[in-house]
Amino acid sequence: MIDNSIMIIQPYYKGTWVFDDEASGLFMEPFVSGVPEMIDDLVKKIPDASYGFRLLFSDSKFPGSSELKWVKAEHDGNWYEYKGMIGWLCPAMFKYFKETPLSIWVKAEELE
Repeated sequence: MIDNSIMIIQPYYKGTWVFDDEASGLFMEPFVSGVPEMIDDLVKKIPDASYGFRLLFSDSKFPGSSELKWVKAEHDGNWYEYKGMIGWLCPAMFKYFKETPLSIWVKAEELE
């Protein structure tokens, strides 16, 4: 990943938070194991977020972002901590990051 680059996906709710990314070959890729609760917190002020929102993320801090801190690797994925919550990001994260970031900076925005 290039320093200071910000990537964007548009999660939506289908029984759990999922996202599509045609360029990465992902369709209805689910967030699991604690990450849905993190997303619930990130979108609590976004009306109708379940229909979709913009999630910006980077391994570099950017204005308005919140930090997910790396905890440990397990089952080819990685555990991260956010506001006392722990969540597991599956190996699909390596479609966006070449190496495991020690921090992932995230920001949720309303779709326009």
